[in-house]
Amino acid sequence: MSHTYRRLKDLREDNNFTQTQIAEYLHVKQSTYSQYETGSRDISVNAIDKLSDFYNVSIEYILGRTNNPKMNR
Repeated sequence: MSHTYRRLKDLREDNNFTQTQIAEYLHVKQSTYSQYETGSRDISVNAIDKLSDFYNVSIEYILGRTNNPKMNR
C-alpha cells in the first residue's frame, strides 16, 4: 500500500487542494489526513472510494496497482 500514500499526496497537489480541504471532504481531522499521506495511518476503503470519485480516478490507480488513472466503472 506504499504507493497509495504517494498517490494521495500527488493527486491532492496536482489538483491544488490543501490537506485541510481534503480532510474536510472526508470528515476527518487534517492531522489524520496528513497521516494517510505519510503512511503512518491506514486509510479506510470507504475513504479511498470517496477520493476515487472526487478525483475521478480508479481505486486501482490510488492503490498503485495501475498507472492508468481512468475509471473502469
